Amino acid sequence: MPDSFFSSSVSEPFALFSPAHLASLGLFLIAAVVLFAFRRLIRSSPRLAFTLRLILLAALTISEASLHVWYVTQQIWDARFTLPLELCSLMLLAAILMLITRSRFLAGLVFFAGIGGALQALITPNLAFDYPHFRFIQFFVAHAAIILSALYMVWIERFRPTWRTLLTVMLSLNAIALAVYLLDRLLDANYMFLRGKPDTPSVLDMLGDYPLYILAEELLALLTFTALYIVFFVIPDALRRGRD
Repeated sequence: MPDSFFSSSVSEPFALFSPAHLASLGLFLIAAVVLFAFRRLIRSSPRLAFTLRLILLAALTISEASLHVWYVTQQIWDARFTLPLELCSLMLLAAILMLITRSRFLAGLVFFAGIGGALQALITPNLAFDYPHFRFIQFFVAHAAIILSALYMVWIERFRPTWRTLLTVMLSLNAIALAVYLLDRLLDANYMFLRGKPDTPSVLDMLGDYPLYILAEELLALLTFTALYIVFFVIPDALRRGRD
């Protein structure tokens, strides 16, 4: 059935900034605002914090597992395209481990690279299916859960990165990219778009041709991570000092 919820056939292609896309972004923003607004209440209740951590863990795990079930049942699983080697897939796996272990190293990786990558994915999705297809829902749940998991560590677990954390994340991402690039060559794949741009519109379209856009991505990542650090930590610290 080409029009079914799980079909791999595209009956309604994804439309950028369509009502469904904007609604999904709106729901994500509401969830983030609610998490921030109730951060003190959640922190004060270990049971509530544990429950929220389990919900986020379930959202991440189920979204990733269901995606691979879909690949297999639709007979489209292919090592060249469906391994979890995209940046957001890797950050999703890192977020799962982070929530289980409460690792500060993984928290830094997910805060900077997870939020940076997933936020870009939410705004300009590399997605073929529109709502209400399974892939549309899975895509937005997975990417929103990555960001909310990072925010959970900051607002509930009180994780605080430093400038050194930012540098560590940049170095870690380059090591990950090198490993993925070698796998791309081995598999004749294009994970993390290290061998070419995606077919759908993305921020890479503004960064030049291959391979120059990869160098531009390095600068964009550094600027994005710096902006995240300033917005979440430098500015709040300055405002608190101003009130004292």
